[in-house]
This record gives sequence, structure tokens and C-alpha cells, in this order.
Amino acid sequence: MRTTTPAPPVPSDSTTRSDVAAVLTRYGLGVTSGLIPMNAPGIRVARGLVAAIMGALGSTPRGTAVTGVRAPVRGDWVLGPGVTYGRRAIYYVHGSAYAICSARTHRSLAARLSAATGLPVFVVDYRLAPEHPFPTAAGDVAAGWDWLLTQGYAAEDLVIAGDSAGGHLICDLLLQHAAADRPQPAAAVLFSPLIDLTFALAAQQERVRRDPAISAAAAKRLVDLYTAGIDPAHPRLHLDFWRSDRLPPFLIQAGGAEMLSADARYLDAELRGHGGASTLEVWPGLMHVFQALPRLAPEADAALLRVRDFLAALDSAAAHTDSEAS
Repeated sequence: MRTTTPAPPVPSDSTTRSDVAAVLTRYGLGVTSGLIPMNAPGIRVARGLVAAIMGALGSTPRGTAVTGVRAPVRGDWVLGPGVTYGRRAIYYVHGSAYAICSARTHRSLAARLSAATGLPVFVVDYRLAPEHPFPTAAGDVAAGWDWLLTQGYAAEDLVIAGDSAGGHLICDLLLQHAAADRPQPAAAVLFSPLIDLTFALAAQQERVRRDPAISAAAAKRLVDLYTAGIDPAHPRLHLDFWRSDRLPPFLIQAGGAEMLSADARYLDAELRGHGGASTLEVWPGLMHVFQALPRLAPEADAALLRVRDFLAALDSAAAHTDSEAS
């Protein structure tokens, strides 16, 4: 049964468990990630390693239903226990540097997000770099959105969510919609979003606290597989948020131990500074996309409940506005 208990507040400090997890990750994954070469065999190793970690530290609720879609777009419908199709849904864009993950690796996170919110989740399976460089992933994400609209969903009945590089892909899509005056989703929910593809922000944060999972330099080498040969100032890569007043409300969650907490803070400031609505949560001591790793970070489920409450608050505000208008 889906819980309606209010989500707990964001912790004010890290826990012993999160501190220990960060240390273990640094001397495990953190060391390994810096040694993997950025060639075809290395990418295969990285994909296998991350898939194994996501599988071991994720947790798919019993009773989850998965339905694959293979044409005209690729992805998976993921429905948590007791969740059924209805008027509303979540469109999920996974991350991992445009090169590593898939709809399958994110099945656990999608299922738990579905269970928390009561909404079906469609995880788009966009093509990966280096086999498919820029702008392939962005094109696949846009195609997935357009396909959902052909399935009978209205833009305002969709929530768009994603993590890491998926955050950049989502922001790009929404800014494209703003420029073309296209309808936007009801909300955007981003976990540890990557915004600065040069990793300058991440490198600055790294000097304050080292990310336990990966270095800024190693992460940039992965992202460069997608952006190779493209000017970093390209407007689809270096995003300009001056149209933020045309974007939906954002909920941004990041871990306090990760270098992309700098990107999360930057995005929040850009959105609010240009007339948008944004709620930022930085969870002390936690790592990159901790929401996907409940066996490592017990706070993962609490974070998803905060997503549920964020969406419920938007629904309540919209209903109040509608009642006043009538």
C-alpha cells in the first residue's frame, strides 16, 4: 500500500553510514573509475561495472511491472506495485555521461519512483556515445517526449525527471520548448544534474571536497565521447536559462559529497535568477544519484517521498487556482 506519511525533512548533517559509504566508494569505485581507459573495451568495462553496482545497490519492489517499447522509440514502461496507467505519467531520462547506462540499469529507480508517486514511469532508452555522438541522445529524448504526446498524454499531465547527464538533456529539451513556445510538463525533477559539460564547476567543487565516486577529469573524458568535435559554447551544450520564466517548476536534489552539487546550485540560481521556480535540496554526505542506491543510502526512499510531496503540492496549488478562477 502506498504510504501517505509526509516525507521527512532533508537532514542537517551527514550520518556515520553515509560517511563510511563515501570512504569505501572512494577507495573502490573512485580508484577504479580513474583507471578505465576511454576506448571501446574500457567503455564495455565501465558499462558492466555501473550496471553491476546499480543492480547490487538498487532495490526493485516486488510486484513491479515492466513493458518494453521498441518502436518508434525505445524505452520501458515501469509501474510500481499497484500502479496503473492513467491520465498522468512520468517521463524519465537516465544519466551516466551519455555513454554508460540504459533503461534497464535504471529500472529499480524508476520502479521506486513510480511506487512513491503512484504514477507510471516511461524510461527512454536513448542511444549512447561514443557509438552515437551529439546530438543523438538529445534527439532521442525529444522523440520520446513527442511519442508520449501521441499516446494521449497532454504535456501538462506529464512530469519529466532524470539524473546526471539526463538533467542536461532535460534542460535542453525544455529550453527548446520555451524557444518554440511549446507546452511544458507540469514539473521537472532532477537528481544530481550535470549542467556544465566543461566540468569547471565540478572541478571547483572538487577542490573543496573530492567526489568519492569519480574525478572531474575522468567524468569529463566520458562526456567528451558524446561532445567530441563540438564547440563547448554550442547553445545546445552551454545552456542559457534566460527563458526560465517559461519553464515548469523544478525540484533539484543532489548529494553533499558529490562534485555535481555545484551544478545543482548553479542551476537553481540560474532558474530563480531568470524568473523560474526552483526548489533545491542538497543532502549532506550523500553521493551522486543516491536515490538509485537504497541499499547504500537509506535516505534514497525519503528523497523519493519528497518528490511525491513536491508534486502533490503543485497539484494542490493548481486545484486552488482553478477553484478561484471558477
